[in-house]
Amino acid sequence: MTEQVYFFDTTLRDGEQTPGVSLQTPEKIQIAKALAQMGVQVIEAGFPAASPGDLEAVAAIAREVRGTTICGLSRSVISDIEKAEEALKEAERSRLHIFIATSDIHLKYKLKMTREEAIEQVKECLAFAKGKFDEIEFSAEDASRTDLDYLCQIFEVAIEGGASILNVPDTVGYMTPEEFGNKIKYIKDHVKGIDKAIISVHCHDDLGLANANSLAAIKNGARQVECTVNGLGERAGNAAVEEITMALTMRKDIYGVDAPLDTKQFTRVSKLVSKLTGVVVPPNKAIVGSNAFAHESGIHQHGMLNNPETYEIMTPESVGAEKTNIVLGKHSGRHAFEDHLERLGFTLEADKINTLFKAFKQLADRKKHIYDDDLMALVMDNLDRKQAVSLIHHHYKSDEIGFAYADVRLETPDGILEDAAVGDGPVDASIKAVQRVIDKPLHLQEYRMRAITEGKDALGEATVKVECNGRLYHGRGISTDIVTSSVNAYINAVNSIYLTEALELKK
Repeated sequence: MTEQVYFFDTTLRDGEQTPGVSLQTPEKIQIAKALAQMGVQVIEAGFPAASPGDLEAVAAIAREVRGTTICGLSRSVISDIEKAEEALKEAERSRLHIFIATSDIHLKYKLKMTREEAIEQVKECLAFAKGKFDEIEFSAEDASRTDLDYLCQIFEVAIEGGASILNVPDTVGYMTPEEFGNKIKYIKDHVKGIDKAIISVHCHDDLGLANANSLAAIKNGARQVECTVNGLGERAGNAAVEEITMALTMRKDIYGVDAPLDTKQFTRVSKLVSKLTGVVVPPNKAIVGSNAFAHESGIHQHGMLNNPETYEIMTPESVGAEKTNIVLGKHSGRHAFEDHLERLGFTLEADKINTLFKAFKQLADRKKHIYDDDLMALVMDNLDRKQAVSLIHHHYKSDEIGFAYADVRLETPDGILEDAAVGDGPVDASIKAVQRVIDKPLHLQEYRMRAITEGKDALGEATVKVECNGRLYHGRGISTDIVTSSVNAYINAVNSIYLTEALELKK
């Protein structure tokens, strides 16, 4: 019987550590539901002890998402374990992911511990955690730079303490495939009781080798791979779930394992995560990039016309990259609208469907055709985000020499406020007007605008990154009017600032 690889998705934890990414709880729930539908066996929902907001999000996901194991991260600290237990109490199946740094450089300079002290702390924490969760995963942070014999020793302690999953992170992306594969083989051959545990790997992409290292680990006995949608994560990111899966699927002759995910959902979930995080998927990204199945070379096109297998080793349909179908318009009814949302993977409450249907009708009055991407954007723009600031009124005009005037009226924590500004264009003037209302040191660091769909009536999606007191915040907005979408994006970023400040006050 063929063995299977378990997929541990950390988009909501490690992926959210991507610079400039900050997801609110409704957005995290939407991603978690999409991951569960895709067949991901374990979802790392967050780090409950990190902040009240993280605990709230993990608890909400544990309560609302079914059909998968919900995991919370924890340091080897008793109070962290207690927070994780609180957050995961309503999960259908819970997992504690407990870690401690094990490399000499981390022990000496970060933890200021000896090897023996680290082992004693692991013993104490696992004894406390035992019985409080359905399963426990133990991670040796910076395992790739940890002495192998000491690594085996602490893994044996973890197994004795009740851990059934042992994670080997390449925390700094230092490994090469052959080297990492040999490390996994050594662990499998030398850790007493390893038959009672699953070996997991968590690879970072600092040298562009995260996927290759993960595959080398699987080749040598690892049976859980930790990854993220689109390869999101700290610094250069993590192994990408879609790339690992398709490599295992297409080259089963090499790896000999099953990767039981619904690959036809990859493109949809990739777009969902991209829209909510504001991190654009590069066109040449494997599997889910817009150019992944594009052919411009005349020789390639000729070959494709004769037989697609000449230049495509997998079909676009196998990863959900079919061409967008135009099926809805202003005459479409609520039932057809709801059915179409479900086909796109959105299962929503009746009240939310009603709200979205009204927004759909308003959009359909302005657009002749409604595309799948329009509907996805509509859902994303109507999630129940917490708002400290909302736009009541916005007006702008430009003169013939390029200068623009804009005024805004905003609902703020200090009441309804309004102001106006002039700028080099309507977007510049509108953002300056918002800045004048919001009494914070705001600096626009990045601004992007793109058409979500085709045609002169396409929805425009604006994404911004705003710096405030040394931290980056992301915002996005959509509209058929690019100025309005830009203002909405900027206000969404401002709301992230207010939310972050409120959560930090609760600590």
